[in-house]
Amino acid sequence: MTFCVSMKVVDGIVGIADTRITSGVERTMARKVSIHQYGRHSMFVMTSGLRAVRDKALTYFEEVLEEGGHNFSKLYEAVNALAEQIRRVAREDKASLEESGLMFNLHSLVGGQLEKDKEHKLYLLYPQANWVEVSHGTPYFCIGESSYGKALLDRFLTYETSIEMALKMGYLAFNATRVAATDVDYPIDVVIYKRDTHTMVEHRYEREDLEAVGLWWQEHLLKSMRLIPSQWVDMITSKLPSGPPGATTNGMEKTAKSRRD
Repeated sequence: MTFCVSMKVVDGIVGIADTRITSGVERTMARKVSIHQYGRHSMFVMTSGLRAVRDKALTYFEEVLEEGGHNFSKLYEAVNALAEQIRRVAREDKASLEESGLMFNLHSLVGGQLEKDKEHKLYLLYPQANWVEVSHGTPYFCIGESSYGKALLDRFLTYETSIEMALKMGYLAFNATRVAATDVDYPIDVVIYKRDTHTMVEHRYEREDLEAVGLWWQEHLLKSMRLIPSQWVDMITSKLPSGPPGATTNGMEKTAKSRRD
């Protein structure tokens, strides 16, 4: 499985992708984000799904960019070109994959800004090669193992969130997913695009880079949980029957003593 999240905020785009690949009982590491930068054309592609489909579709797409990518003036045109390559791979491989019991399930996130885009853009491309654009109301897309980190992003992320805060939220969404899902893990690749700069910045974080942050978050979550008002809890716990003081403990001690004897 995969964890990829891309967030569009007023000042730019933040993308995070894990690197774990699972195949049966085998686990390996592979990059799930590619950056395409030429002149005033800046974009990234993140993927979740069958690795073979991903590699073939992106190989075809890179050929398209090499041969005429400079002709794209808006990001949606590049998204349409990638969609056509996904359809091409589907025509070539979908039937044989399904005969083998494998789903043609490539999902893609495409973000960035080309020369004539008035602002940065973010798209989700489905396996059927149709796409949707992120809205200001829900300014992110998450593909792969998306359920565990979604609640945090839905609760706190807005279009007005700063790039720095979006990165923190994205990391916490990844961290929640990593804790709950064994097939999502470090290292993570982070891509940041600042609006109107036409330059992608990326960085890879290893486990040791962020381990202290994860521990800090866990400790403060526990502290916050202890501070939750308890009056509503007392309304039901006050109804619990009360037994002789130490009854449970004494019973356990007697059982332990009889076993020793």
